[in-house]
Amino acid sequence: MPKIKLDKSKCIGCGTCWVLCDKFFSAGDDNKSTLKGSSNGQELEVDEIGCAQVAVDTCPTQCIKIL
Repeated sequence: MPKIKLDKSKCIGCGTCWVLCDKFFSAGDDNKSTLKGSSNGQELEVDEIGCAQVAVDTCPTQCIKIL
């Protein structure tokens, strides 16, 4: 299963990922991105990548990876 990984230390909270892919991303309490359904907000196993690839491709700080 693919995994989406978010490095919150690099996130600037621009909102690009949650606007383009609200299936997986949202704004956290710290106004930085968080992964919906993740226990730590930074790693999530998924069945299909879907719009997460768009988030990876457009993130200005490249803090999102698909493993």
